Amino acid sequence: MTVIHSAVIQTAPVFGEVQANINKALDLIPDQVELAVLPELFASGYQFKDRAELSSLAEPIPDGPTCRALVAKASATGTTLVAGLPEMSGDKLFNTAVLVRPDGSVERYRKTHLFWDEKLIFDPGDLGFPVFEACGTTLGLMVCFDWLFPEATGTLARRGARIICHPSNLVLSHCPDAMPVRALENRVFTITANRVGTEDRTDTPLRFIGRSTIASPRAERLAECSPLSAEARTAVLDLDLCDPNLTPRNNVVTDRRPEFYDL
Repeated sequence: MTVIHSAVIQTAPVFGEVQANINKALDLIPDQVELAVLPELFASGYQFKDRAELSSLAEPIPDGPTCRALVAKASATGTTLVAGLPEMSGDKLFNTAVLVRPDGSVERYRKTHLFWDEKLIFDPGDLGFPVFEACGTTLGLMVCFDWLFPEATGTLARRGARIICHPSNLVLSHCPDAMPVRALENRVFTITANRVGTEDRTDTPLRFIGRSTIASPRAERLAECSPLSAEARTAVLDLDLCDPNLTPRNNVVTDRRPEFYDL
């Protein structure tokens, strides 16, 4: 049996207080876990007023302060970290998730499906859905609203991801119930790290729903956080469950018939 000791980290950031938000989030990571997932935009906060404000808080990867803090934490603890931050790349601004290994190497995924006012300030992701080796297995990354599109999770699974790490800032109520289904239909583990609290910086006040969730290939909720508090939950992931054979005659990959699907 191959297992990964994992954690989902649920935070309550204060907009713009980057260093304080980093410190509080990293302090929540339990000892002796191999993989920890933090929320989308966990250090900056979410509700930017405009692209200029986003630009003032966006960072280069891997040389910005948030990434440097993640690298230091991963190196000190031996924990692989996944977390979201606003990325500046030339004149582009992306809603990005990074994967940081204990050896200091950094990978990135840029959010494909932008949500609501994100479309006014972020550039759409341009990297597709890559899969990375880490923690002795294979990880895929999504960010928040990507959850609504089954093609995203399915693409990562068919490319070999066994664990899908999902930094989020959820305001819709449906995702915590949907992710166990995504895990089941693709025979993967999913780790959705959300935040709590409110932001009221534009004409649209936002309340973040918490309920960060780790789900298994059997659609079990292995861990779930509260809707209100910053906290961490852990789960042991048995990778032997990531078997695409649902029955002796059914395989969730080879049974697909894409010639009949609208894609």
